[in-house]
Amino acid sequence: MNATATTTATTAQELAERYIAAWNETDPAARRALVDATWAEDGRYTDPLVAAEGRDAIDATLGAVQAQFPGLVFRLGGPVDDHHDIARFTWELGPADGEALVVGFDVLVADAEGRIAQVLGFLDKVPSV
Repeated sequence: MNATATTTATTAQELAERYIAAWNETDPAARRALVDATWAEDGRYTDPLVAAEGRDAIDATLGAVQAQFPGLVFRLGGPVDDHHDIARFTWELGPADGEALVVGFDVLVADAEGRIAQVLGFLDKVPSV
């Protein structure tokens, strides 16, 4: 996701940060604008709990997660590692100033335009019910 791997100067770090920002954006119109700017039109998101294809489904997924975990925020859990158009990173979900309640690991694939074509997500730590 460096400048030689895509037609834009978007780095893997920048793309991952925009991805996390979309998960945190609670204003529906602003969130949708982030989804449209960050995701390919036919982008796909898959984790153990959901499979979403296309911007409408991805936006709906983000809104549903926000409703399920009100007041919690996503953050990168460490550096973004990338090669070619693929990046991997850990993320955390928890209170802004507290310990993560959920921890996951995502693999992100960018398209030639520097947008997200696919994310494959894994959950490493989930709250017990």
